[in-house]
Amino acid sequence: MRGISLLLLGATLASCTAEPPQPMRSARAQAQYSQLLAGKVAGKPVSCLPSYKSNDMVTIDDNTIAFKQGTRTVYVNHMQGGCTNLSAGPYALLTRQVGGSGLCRGDIAQVVDTLNHITVGSCVFGDFVPYSRPGSRAY
Repeated sequence: MRGISLLLLGATLASCTAEPPQPMRSARAQAQYSQLLAGKVAGKPVSCLPSYKSNDMVTIDDNTIAFKQGTRTVYVNHMQGGCTNLSAGPYALLTRQVGGSGLCRGDIAQVVDTLNHITVGSCVFGDFVPYSRPGSRAY
């Protein structure tokens, strides 16, 4: 009985220290993700992305969105819970910004069917991780 208790305790501790699983991507999505981050290294995550940096959005898959800043920096956001159907069909991500703060962790976005003009889901932004070429700064 004591062995089972120790085994359960060990499994519980291991689950607390493990990294969250990476989303499963299609081969096309993984190739696009790899191409966007090629030669870049991750910087310190930021909780908000100013609105002037959120113009060039790229949907990788239902869990991952990237915002390009020219060719030097890409901000990657792993949506909390994912955005079902975002990467398929005629769907788009609709965000509403209140004030001038831009997109922030915890903001809710809607997945909208662009043909029928209806909301088909929603999701929540996570941290924005800047990826830049070594020696250059994220801006």
